[in-house]
Amino acid sequence: MIMTTTNNLEGKEVKKYLGVVTGEAILGANIFKDIFAGIRDIVGGRSASYEKELQNARRIAFQELEEKANRVGANSIIGIDVDYETIGANGSMLMVSVTGTAVFAE
Repeated sequence: MIMTTTNNLEGKEVKKYLGVVTGEAILGANIFKDIFAGIRDIVGGRSASYEKELQNARRIAFQELEEKANRVGANSIIGIDVDYETIGANGSMLMVSVTGTAVFAE
C-alpha cells in the first residue's frame, strides 16, 4: 500500500477514486507518566513516555487507515492528513486522526 501526503503518485496514474478513508486512535495517558512528564516540564527535556504514546497512537491510526483502504479495493492512499488532539478531562487522552483518499493506481 502506497501512502502519501501528496495528491498524486509520481510515475503512476490514478485509475479510480474509492473515497475518503479515516483511521483514529484514542489513548489514555497513565497517571505515572503524567507525573514524570510534569517533572520533565519543570526541569526541561523531552518526555519519552509521551513520545512513545504518540508514536503508538499514530501507528494504530495508520493501520486502521490502511485496513479501510484495503476493504474498498485501494492499492494507495493519497492526500493524507494527520491531526493530533488532546481530549477528555484536563486533556488526559490523546487522539490521532488520519484521513486520506483511497485510490487504485497503475
